[in-house]
Amino acid sequence: MGAGRVFVLGKDGGPLMPCHPARARELLAKDRAVVIRQAPFTIRLKDRTFADSEVEGVQLRIDPGSKGTGIAVTDVKRESAKDGAKVAVRRGLISIELQHRGDQIHQSMRQRAGYRRRRRSANLRHRAPRFDNRTRPNAWLPPSLQHRVDTTLSTVRRLCTWAPVTEIHIERVAFDTHALSAGRTLTASEYQNGTLAGTEVREYLLTKWDRACAYCGATGVPLNIDHIHPRSRGGSSRVSNLTLACIPCNQAKGTTAVEDFLARRPDRLATILRDAKSPLLDAAVMNATRWRLAETLDSLGRPVSAWSGGRTKWNRTAMGLGKSHSLDALAVGHLDHENGDRVVRVAERVCVIRATGRGTYARTTPDRFGFPRLRRTRAKQHYGYVTGDLVRAQVPRGKWIGAWVGRIAVRANGQHRLTTPTGRFDVSHRNLRLLQRADGYVYATRQENPGGREPQKIA
Repeated sequence: MGAGRVFVLGKDGGPLMPCHPARARELLAKDRAVVIRQAPFTIRLKDRTFADSEVEGVQLRIDPGSKGTGIAVTDVKRESAKDGAKVAVRRGLISIELQHRGDQIHQSMRQRAGYRRRRRSANLRHRAPRFDNRTRPNAWLPPSLQHRVDTTLSTVRRLCTWAPVTEIHIERVAFDTHALSAGRTLTASEYQNGTLAGTEVREYLLTKWDRACAYCGATGVPLNIDHIHPRSRGGSSRVSNLTLACIPCNQAKGTTAVEDFLARRPDRLATILRDAKSPLLDAAVMNATRWRLAETLDSLGRPVSAWSGGRTKWNRTAMGLGKSHSLDALAVGHLDHENGDRVVRVAERVCVIRATGRGTYARTTPDRFGFPRLRRTRAKQHYGYVTGDLVRAQVPRGKWIGAWVGRIAVRANGQHRLTTPTGRFDVSHRNLRLLQRADGYVYATRQENPGGREPQKIA
């Protein structure tokens, strides 16, 4: 049934309060409701409208991240404490973890740039690259960052149609990348200077790595500056991503990931990763998108409140919750736990929504040099189905006889490839029944692990 509670819509399509899965099964068994969506599981009542119902409203709490965003649907009740004071009781109804595909978009953009760069220089007339010939609108973001804003906004907009959202609370955190790069707290004067003030990069690396090859430990030989995480794999040229390598190790490593290059020497790999400071890519992503995300959420017509990351951590620690995007989202916002406010319920399962996109617009398949090799069909729909549709297959005979539920990859001949948790096989379109159209996301669930002092769960 999904993540804790089930979304409920009225007869007129208006969002009602989420209900318990057992209540949803009862409504379906009595033919008072129909299923309109499998993931997240959503039902629509046949005998009650939004106007006929008492709807208290729920809150959306968002914990943005560079690779994933946590979203919690909560409600707040007022209860009387032992001394007669009123305390706020927060209940987690539905937990969602939205996984972005910004890294995939970034890699595709780099690949496209590589294709264009080679086509411009190999076997063609020379044309100087034109980098600044296109104007960019104000507040422009790279596609990999804009994707994080768009997917979060799209998910929140859909949640507002499935649940009676009255408030949106978002964590808006800023990272001090200068202090993170130095690995310590900086003074006022140190902020005015760079990380390598008064030194040269090569001399800094020779001192840091003891004038030895970081991969084999060779000394007294010529040393090259090497990228720990190769630039072709998204590594930067920051000094924390640079090390020293002898010529044989530098040539052997090439563009190989450091984890693969040192797979047989885990101790050496652990030492290099420990000495090289953590990359600041995730922190830069959050700094670049935190204001844009809050501004776009204002367009939904709900009041949006921004909270600091310190308050979220304080609430999460006081409630004894573990560290995850979904639990951080549950702890976002005001919670006066010193005076009795508390979190009394955590959704037992988390709905994991992974962004996959809607395919590609490319009409040809390129070779390794970026030149077109094969021409792709323009039709994406075959026999009423598109790749990514969630279907139920009734196989009448053969090895895979029986009923199966999964997602399909369509083929022009009508023999579609069905992917299920137990395997993949081909099935005719005549034996399929559509459950849910592909929307650019893949849905799954996982068990929530509150960790620490688990809050009391109330039915």
